[in-house]
Amino acid sequence: MDVFIYCDWRVSSYLRLILDDVFGTENFNNEIVWYYRRWTAASSTFQKMHDTILFYSKSNEFSMNRVFVETTEGQKVKHEKGWDRNSVMIEGRRQPQLIVYDKAKVDEAVKKGQINLKEYARLVEVKVGETIAPDVWEINFINSQAMERLDYPTQKPEALLERIINASSNPGDIVADFFGGSGTTAAVAEKTGRKWITTDIGRFAIHTTRKRLIQIQRALKKESKPYHAFEVLNLGKYERQHFFGIPAGLSEKEQEKLFEQKQEKYIALILDGYNATRTAGYKMLHGKKAGRFVHIGPLSYPVTKTLIDEIFEECKNNLITQVDVLGFEFEMSLTGDKSYIKEELREKGVDIRLRYIPQDIFDKRAVDKKQVKFFDVAYLQAKPIIKGKEVKIQLTNFATYYTQDDIEVLEDKLKKGSSSIGIENGQIVKITKEKNNKMTREVLTKNWTDWIDYWAIDFNYEDKPEVILVPTGRDGNAKQVKTGNFIFENEWQSFRTKKNNDIELTSTKHEYTEKGKYKIMVKVVDILGVDTSQVVEVEIK
Repeated sequence: MDVFIYCDWRVSSYLRLILDDVFGTENFNNEIVWYYRRWTAASSTFQKMHDTILFYSKSNEFSMNRVFVETTEGQKVKHEKGWDRNSVMIEGRRQPQLIVYDKAKVDEAVKKGQINLKEYARLVEVKVGETIAPDVWEINFINSQAMERLDYPTQKPEALLERIINASSNPGDIVADFFGGSGTTAAVAEKTGRKWITTDIGRFAIHTTRKRLIQIQRALKKESKPYHAFEVLNLGKYERQHFFGIPAGLSEKEQEKLFEQKQEKYIALILDGYNATRTAGYKMLHGKKAGRFVHIGPLSYPVTKTLIDEIFEECKNNLITQVDVLGFEFEMSLTGDKSYIKEELREKGVDIRLRYIPQDIFDKRAVDKKQVKFFDVAYLQAKPIIKGKEVKIQLTNFATYYTQDDIEVLEDKLKKGSSSIGIENGQIVKITKEKNNKMTREVLTKNWTDWIDYWAIDFNYEDKPEVILVPTGRDGNAKQVKTGNFIFENEWQSFRTKKNNDIELTSTKHEYTEKGKYKIMVKVVDILGVDTSQVVEVEIK
């Protein structure tokens, strides 16, 4: 197993010590310098033009493929026999190894026994004008006009990842990147025939990667090349329980008891991320933020109508009119333009707002830096069009609501040059200063479709139950357990790209082979990367 760790000058020395301790100094293989050109700029020190990649392995047994790069002008100068400075033994004397070689001369040397076959194989690998890659790599940043550029802040050039992947793996091997970012590692692995795993705690990172990989699949399919199917798996309730140290092998009753003991820690974590303060004296209201009370929803199951009723009763008895309910998941009946919350409870005097708890709540660094964003629960409407055994899905409405609190995220995702971005009544507005100092105002979300960046359909959502392995003891054995969730498969999707900003609102037809009732999952991702899902039931007769 090979491990490559990218870092810059600020942490390189610290990481080197930690990695020596983890892998052992004997398993440190290379310090690779990634050198890139940039515009010269005034600096009080030497201008920084490189980052570092530390190359370790799990043991001294690791795979390494030769990587070749173009020779520099200095390296192209031929020696008397056409060899360069990298030497091999020929005729009992150390001779330089070929760079610009004469194959006939090499073949003749092999016949005479002057070069053994192992050395020959090494020599003939090298092509004219190439040499074995050194540990300094000159690979430029991504051009601002390049098609691979996604405007993701930490995106690396595909050429950099391609060199690492080709050097350390072969087609069919598994490549993993646990800080996926824009998905460059997974994209290059897919293009080069590797299997891959990529993760990221950022919602927008996952969304960017998903779109990128679907585009690669489409390109490979068009060229009649093989490609892998992939799944996007969210942080499930079993992973949340693991975060709090609740062993998966315990019974459900034992897990609940242990969880109750850690409930206060859980509430404190969410309130801290939401920038709210703890309140006392209430059963259902855990905190308060800017005049609104806060309820922290359950860890292991969706917020339900019954739970909302309990919150409402406590609010009514204490003359409380505004509550934010934070949850990982919400019962379908609670969302929608004419939902129970909007139609009934607001008329009775309690404004209850539903907000998603983001996955990065578990990233302490993001919480400490106040970077965790909670977004309102959106809703969507989708209509099935049934003709015999064929079904199409038409997206008919989508609504979400953002406030001025979300402006930083919008500015990051929707930068428009010198223009400023604002939010008015839940809509995104661009304000531009013209040359004559006149201010122009443009609403960017005039239609509900303007909010949608991506949407996808799984035509038979409940035919893929999610299964995990749960340890049965300390002997290493495990059993398969269904989590109660299902795996969403992107069977059809439409999304905006850099080249094409249009989005289809009606899917292609899907044909069912058998009669019966089916549950279709429709998933919409808005322009901030927030997921909203809806189940549509159809009956095929």
